[in-house]
Amino acid sequence: MTAPPSVRRLAETREILLCCGPGGVGKTTIAASVAVLAATTAPGRVLVLTIDPARRLADALGLKGIGNDVVQIDEETLRAAGVSPRGELWCAMLDMKRSWDDLILRHAPDAKTAERILSNPLYQNITGRFVQSHDYIAMERLHELHSTGEWDLIVVDTPPTRNALDFLDAPARMEEFFSSRLLRWLIAPARGGLLGIAARPFTQIADRILGTQFLEDITDFFLSLQSMYGGFVDRARAVSRLLSDERTSFLVVATPEAAPVREADFFLDELTRRGYEIGALVLNRALPASLALNETEVAAADLAATAPQVAGEVAASLGLDAAAAERVLAATGSAARDWAVVARREAAVRDRLATIAPLVVTIPNFDDEVSDLQGLLALSAHLGAVP
Repeated sequence: MTAPPSVRRLAETREILLCCGPGGVGKTTIAASVAVLAATTAPGRVLVLTIDPARRLADALGLKGIGNDVVQIDEETLRAAGVSPRGELWCAMLDMKRSWDDLILRHAPDAKTAERILSNPLYQNITGRFVQSHDYIAMERLHELHSTGEWDLIVVDTPPTRNALDFLDAPARMEEFFSSRLLRWLIAPARGGLLGIAARPFTQIADRILGTQFLEDITDFFLSLQSMYGGFVDRARAVSRLLSDERTSFLVVATPEAAPVREADFFLDELTRRGYEIGALVLNRALPASLALNETEVAAADLAATAPQVAGEVAASLGLDAAAAERVLAATGSAARDWAVVARREAAVRDRLATIAPLVVTIPNFDDEVSDLQGLLALSAHLGAVP
């Protein structure tokens, strides 16, 4: 499928947009802005699934205290922010505990097995660390919401991870775990037979170190979990297929600094290698392109060079101290030259990334933190612009 010329067109032609990238680059804000853009420029039902947004942004979106529940942003709230929506905007915030509980209830072969897992004393601790559980449960929740067919577009704010690929690999890791030797050894004592005999030295050592009750709890937990093998594995494979579907596209979010750009480079390469569609690269918090112009640097150099003369004129007309005015003007000219250098480097990064990503969108560094619908609307205007 040919890449659309803008994020707006991308939102109109895909069913899932995943905002991904390293932590701290504004993925949550970008995801929310893409959803706002889609809901305000085209008819349809748009859902943004966000992961732990900043408190003020969560309040602005109506997410406070909601968790997994999907709620609609009231049309009057959008109108009060200065926009007449053409579609509907819905939001949900991933609730880890509830998502895992729902997953167990859905995949368990019977109510008794589900209750045994949910009441197991290790359940809370293990699910918090289990096979990148945050990443897997985000993909599981995405599949669940998409399969309802209720949404024309789902925008996903992917979990913040050290490795930006964790959430892509989570379904495969879940499937791999259920086929692993480790799981067979953990449940061997309850299964008996040759494997149980072979595992006996391991269980005897574990019993001495961990205690009998702990070993029984962990064996019971994983034995119950294995009973859901079919449901987990089928769902993991379905999620993997969904990620590579032509209806799904990725928005890679980064900032122009060196470390996030390296992450973006790596992530773009991996998405291409895996056959996933790259919709756009969003360079957030960038300097204005005008700073990179030669005219800007020339003007800054002239200001620094003529600071003594200009300062005298300014000081006389405004009644200021001439020496202080000269220092301010010289520092301003010097700083402007430095910013011009940084802006040119950012422009070079943008041009290079444009050879990798089909669309590069630059978002300026806003003066204030985007923490309300007005801010999201302002940001969405940049996202919706045609380069």
